[in-house]
Amino acid sequence: MLDLIGTTVLTAVIAVNLNAAIVTMPLSATEKLTTVTIAGLWIGFAIALANTGVYASPATPPAVGIVAASSVLAVGAIAWLSPRARAALMDIPVPLVIGLNAARIAPGAFMVLLAVQGRLSGPFPQFAGWGDFTVGVIAIPLMIATARNLSRHRGAVLAWNALGTLDLISAAALGLLSAPGSPLQIFGGSIGSIAITSLPWSNIPTLIVPFYLIMHGVIFARLAGARGRSAS
Repeated sequence: MLDLIGTTVLTAVIAVNLNAAIVTMPLSATEKLTTVTIAGLWIGFAIALANTGVYASPATPPAVGIVAASSVLAVGAIAWLSPRARAALMDIPVPLVIGLNAARIAPGAFMVLLAVQGRLSGPFPQFAGWGDFTVGVIAIPLMIATARNLSRHRGAVLAWNALGTLDLISAAALGLLSAPGSPLQIFGGSIGSIAITSLPWSNIPTLIVPFYLIMHGVIFARLAGARGRSAS
């Protein structure tokens, strides 16, 4: 039952996040269609890999981490090389980006529930689960505050953004260090982070975490840009 609920909720989170981000970008209809197509192909690729079982194979490199890092690096490279893409990302409203993080309550709760069921073990689900839950809860009042006055709450946004980024990075590191059969494993015993190597839970590290890392990067860039303009 938890897997069924997880499939439904996580699919909704992915769809809402991508739709909200792409719709608010100042792109032409063709550019938006191209962006949606590329994102859809990447999502299909990540899910197809999960179906092959490659994420769970100790004989292969940490495929979950490679897939997650690849999407973040790809978007970063595109933004670096294309002023048009960079401007589109920078035009996503900061309150919206913060508000989308409220959906992290769901994967955070699922991680804790998987630990309760004995499908995750060690510090990984506790840190990742409660960390996401906390960041998601804080995002709700912060979104409301920044929608009214972003500049007044710049310090709070910066602190929250740093916390959210640290949460994702620490969760990724603990997941890698809890992977059964991995030469890097030091936590979790025979269970560790095994549940996130199969669907629907593999969608959290391969699709949801990269999206939020990219959005945290957008917020850092926006705050840095605003500070530079105020100083000039």
